[in-house]
Amino acid sequence: MSPARLLPAGRGTLSHRGLRLGLGVLVWLVASVAIGLLVFLHSSRSLIVASHDATVRPTFSGYAVLRTGPVLPDLRIDTGRRIGVDITLGKTVAVSPGQLVERYAVMAAQPQGQVDKVSAAVQEMAVSAALRGAVLGFVPMGLWLLVGRQRRRQLVTGLHDRRTYAVAVALVVGAVVVWQPWAEEDPGVELSNEWVALPTFLGPEIPVPDELSGVSIRNTALSRETRRLIESAVSSYDKGQAYYRKATEDAATLDLRRPRDGETVVLFISDRHDNIGMDPVARAIGDRAGASVVFDAGDDTSTGEPWETFSLDSVTSAFKDLPRYSVAGNHDHGTFVGGYLAKRGWHTLTGSVVDSPVGPLLGVPDPRSSGLGSWKDVNGVSFDEVESQLADEACSADERVSTVLVHDATLGRELLDRGCADLVLAGHLHVVVGPTRVVGENGEIGYSFTTGTTGGAAYAVAVGTKPRRDATISLVTYRDQRPVGLQTITLQTPNGHYVVGRFHELVLTGSEPTGGQS
Repeated sequence: MSPARLLPAGRGTLSHRGLRLGLGVLVWLVASVAIGLLVFLHSSRSLIVASHDATVRPTFSGYAVLRTGPVLPDLRIDTGRRIGVDITLGKTVAVSPGQLVERYAVMAAQPQGQVDKVSAAVQEMAVSAALRGAVLGFVPMGLWLLVGRQRRRQLVTGLHDRRTYAVAVALVVGAVVVWQPWAEEDPGVELSNEWVALPTFLGPEIPVPDELSGVSIRNTALSRETRRLIESAVSSYDKGQAYYRKATEDAATLDLRRPRDGETVVLFISDRHDNIGMDPVARAIGDRAGASVVFDAGDDTSTGEPWETFSLDSVTSAFKDLPRYSVAGNHDHGTFVGGYLAKRGWHTLTGSVVDSPVGPLLGVPDPRSSGLGSWKDVNGVSFDEVESQLADEACSADERVSTVLVHDATLGRELLDRGCADLVLAGHLHVVVGPTRVVGENGEIGYSFTTGTTGGAAYAVAVGTKPRRDATISLVTYRDQRPVGLQTITLQTPNGHYVVGRFHELVLTGSEPTGGQS
């Protein structure tokens, strides 16, 4: 008997189909990878980076290249990975190149927010390119199947047909007309391809911090002319790094009250005013105190403009693993700040009671910020109106409101007078006020507390190599979802010493404790 007779029927057909399927998968895989890589390398995203409008493009150079524009020199640093990034900076708000360079120094000293932002954009572009490649990879297979075997034979046979030649020539001519290779364009300005390590560029007389030794600068005549600005930036970077690094390290050794069984600690910040140097300091204090929630009473910026997203990115990066709640301050003009933080995981409070790890929480943006969102549709609402509406919201809540988070404590006066909340937390004044005990008209007890400026801001300005005035972070302790105590930590400027306040006990029933502290 022939061996072929012993094979199961259709086995040859199945093998042939399997071969074709495998070949199809291979074609799809090759096409998908090729198209995905092509799309990825031609991808770009428009972001706000380092307070500039910026275009971010991925590369395979392994370097992060910062193209700063026509005045300042380009910078480059090794990413330590195969994938790099090309960042082209556009317009920004600055009154002088000097101010801009100083701002760069401050951001370079605390870059994690910008690094996370750019990394997320590159990852998003990679995922998008992979998905497009996977879909477009089916196109060759789809065309192959759509044409069919018989039509493919006809096409191959018709390659020698005159009409086929005519169509091919017409396509080539059309492509040339669209391309127009004869059109003349001015040659671009050629930049030097010479990259010089920053320590070499500045020379031995200018000490460069170790963490900047891997930074390279494009060596051009213009960059040499701006050497003094770069020297100033390096000096500012070094001073800022030293100050805030020491403050962060010292925070980890502070003698703070730790939460007891059943207690939750909230890290309370306000009035950062773009001082991103204080973000790791605040985080270190929160970690030392066992804080597991973050409250932010606003004024994270000085103008509420998009160029200040570096500040919002930084505070988000510092507390990205914690539940966090915020309201906009009067300097966070408009709805931009609240909307930006909301998209990045912050619970932005807009006038309604929400659940939180420390009980029912109520908050509203400062009316002077025009950031009331959907809570109040009427434009031009007055401060007194917001105060009254906030009291109505608190007093009509199904459960007693544990905390009211506002930028200005004045917004919480009426609801405390009516006895409808345990604690009003605020900022705005840049100094600590309280805790002040209030007995409501219904006999219920509440407290008002205003924290100092976490950014160490003088007026609305806090950016610099150190805080411009004493910087304050507060800790609020809760038990059974009710506030039971407050503690302040103040970083003094310019000496960088800490003053740890005593734990203020909050008693919500009976008479106030003697001394009000424990």
